[in-house]
Amino acid sequence: MTRTILDVHVLQTVPPSNLNRDDTGTPKTATYGGVRRARVSSQAWKRATRKAFDDLLPASELGVRTKKVAEALAERITALDSTLDASLAVELAAEMMQTATGSKIEVPKRKAKAGDEDGEKAAAPESAYLMFLSKRQLDALAALAVEGGPGGDLPALKKFLKDKDNKSRARQAVDTRHSVDIALFGRMVADSSDLNVDAATQVAHAIGVHRTEIESDYYTAVDDRNTEDESGAGMIGSIDFNSATLYRYAAVDVDALHRNLGLGLRDGESPSTPAEKATAAFVEAFVNSLPTGKINTFGNHTLPAAVIVKLRTRRPVSFVDAFEEPVRRGESGGFLAESCKRLAQHVPELERAYDEPESTRTWVMRVGADTKPLAALGTEVTLSELLADVREAVAAQLGAGA
Repeated sequence: MTRTILDVHVLQTVPPSNLNRDDTGTPKTATYGGVRRARVSSQAWKRATRKAFDDLLPASELGVRTKKVAEALAERITALDSTLDASLAVELAAEMMQTATGSKIEVPKRKAKAGDEDGEKAAAPESAYLMFLSKRQLDALAALAVEGGPGGDLPALKKFLKDKDNKSRARQAVDTRHSVDIALFGRMVADSSDLNVDAATQVAHAIGVHRTEIESDYYTAVDDRNTEDESGAGMIGSIDFNSATLYRYAAVDVDALHRNLGLGLRDGESPSTPAEKATAAFVEAFVNSLPTGKINTFGNHTLPAAVIVKLRTRRPVSFVDAFEEPVRRGESGGFLAESCKRLAQHVPELERAYDEPESTRTWVMRVGADTKPLAALGTEVTLSELLADVREAVAAQLGAGA
């Protein structure tokens, strides 16, 4: 069966930084090819990619991942019925969310205890784990809550939700009209596996192409009110960091994304439009995003030197094995030039050995003379050209499979 897979390969050099640290504050690492490499976890880069969506997509097409689902839903309930007291809206929201997801929505014990001891107002109920819901799903649940519990009538809502059809409507509200980020990154509902959404994208841990050592910066801070007679620092400390040329990789199963998002429903809109937009948004966000760990300390704002995008019809393929043997520093210093030579040699050999079909399309976005060897791998493009071409290619592939 022909598939539609979009592979994104990135080479990015990051100066002294601490993008993603472990529980000791040290930059994460991994052993690969027998040597220690810099590493940035997939979770860190997926989080950065999701945050980048805020500037690329309307809020209505995005979701929220939180334990405070009752509060989030209550805000939408009061937006529909401004006469409702906030506490009543939260009660309606908790009841609706429990029915819709099968999850317990209750005040955490620590917050309940703090409220009893301090005489504070009751804390809002929460789910036991992070829940991922689209804005449109929350809106649909809010409309049901107002319909079933008019004026904040909680007993009426409970009776309303006991009806089989109404309960089905509540379940359907959280299982349709998924946001772009839910469709891409998936969702797990621990108490109702039928509401799970399989992720349409896979993101690898970013890994250094060369051996990397962790360094430590010892710093001091001076008390501004010290006089000249008062010597010494007001504070001392140290922070670990490293620097590396990273290989980053992600794959999008466009067919799965299309299924998760559903068909375009607006007048004059192609059925594949939601998947086209989401795929292009992911490519732009993944390429441009950067985890923000210790960003104020190091100011390590770099962009990729090279991006290779491939549209495949079989399966995802990472090129990380091109760097299993660590890249050696060039004669003039740096690792980018040799990394690009490695890729330029490895990619054609791999695809020739595995009879990669000629239908595989390749785009190359690159910066500087060091990346010139990559030009032969595909069509050279700018970022805007890449995004336009990807949308067009996805539309063609999904249209052909319709």
